[in-house]
Amino acid sequence: MTTYETMPFHLETERLILRPWAESDAAEFCALLSERGKGTPAVERIRTSIADLLTTTATTRIALLPIQRRDEGDFIGYCGLIIGRSTLKEPEIAYELFQRVHGRGYATEAASAVLDAAIATGRKRLWSTVGAWNTPSLRVLEKLGFERDHVSTEDNGEVVWLTRSLP
Repeated sequence: MTTYETMPFHLETERLILRPWAESDAAEFCALLSERGKGTPAVERIRTSIADLLTTTATTRIALLPIQRRDEGDFIGYCGLIIGRSTLKEPEIAYELFQRVHGRGYATEAASAVLDAAIATGRKRLWSTVGAWNTPSLRVLEKLGFERDHVSTEDNGEVVWLTRSLP
């Protein structure tokens, strides 16, 4: 079995800071998830989800990280590596940002930092899965060198599977 380095859990870019989750992120995380249009999850449930994310990070040594804007200090979303529909050997890159910050390059900037962190672990390939309707997200991944692998149909529609080889 291949052993990978631990992913860095604190990443900084020109405009962003990605860092480990804190219980204080729960209310903003709830607000972000409510933008999906399926109601607002209970804060207590999200606190439990944050605890689960931290436990998973300790086990897998990869992480989904909150994104803060450096100057404003506000929580604007998350980005990181997850097992998701893939494997620990070839994890998925995932991200979601508040709609109010879409179109400013934050997703590309955060995902680029996570891509570098994935390379530092020694992995050879990453996956991403995106709803076929999500053109902006597909553009972000294409900018980062991801290529379409296949499409699957799930309960919520078509999902595009993309992959990127790592150096």
